[in-house]
Amino acid sequence: MIRKGSLLLLLSMACLSLRAAAEPVQKTAELLDIIAPAKSEQAWLQIPWETDLAAARRKAAAQDKPVFLWEMDGHPLGCT
Repeated sequence: MIRKGSLLLLLSMACLSLRAAAEPVQKTAELLDIIAPAKSEQAWLQIPWETDLAAARRKAAAQDKPVFLWEMDGHPLGCT
């Protein structure tokens, strides 16, 4: 049999855990709003990038334009 005091304690703990669980979700949403790039910072995604170097060279030569090569070596997070 559960006593009234024990039941009250269990209910209080349940309410506190529900409230604590909601806070990280709200904080995560706020952080995402802060760190997510703005639309103006994503304009480079609209460029039709060529991922094949040979195809890019042919296309550039046909249009008499230079090739912009964005290249990197190693792990993207710098863990080499």
